[in-house]
Amino acid sequence: MVKRIMRILFLSCLKATELIEKKLHFSLSRKEKYQLKMHKMMCNACRQYESHTFFIDNNLKHKQFITPREVDVEQLKKLINEKLPN
Repeated sequence: MVKRIMRILFLSCLKATELIEKKLHFSLSRKEKYQLKMHKMMCNACRQYESHTFFIDNNLKHKQFITPREVDVEQLKKLINEKLPN
């Protein structure tokens, strides 16, 4: 009985990181929220992982990606061949 309660209340770090990732895109159930909260109370690594994950996600959402400029492949090949020793 105690093992079952422990399994319900406490998550592994693997499961906690899955819930952190899920939390980015979907809402968690009450049970998942509670389990994640309990885990993060005891696990500094998962707290930091969540902080870093949210930081990265927020910055990527606001980042405007620049399309690479067109490269003259033949000119690049010629330049590389010139730099190679004979």
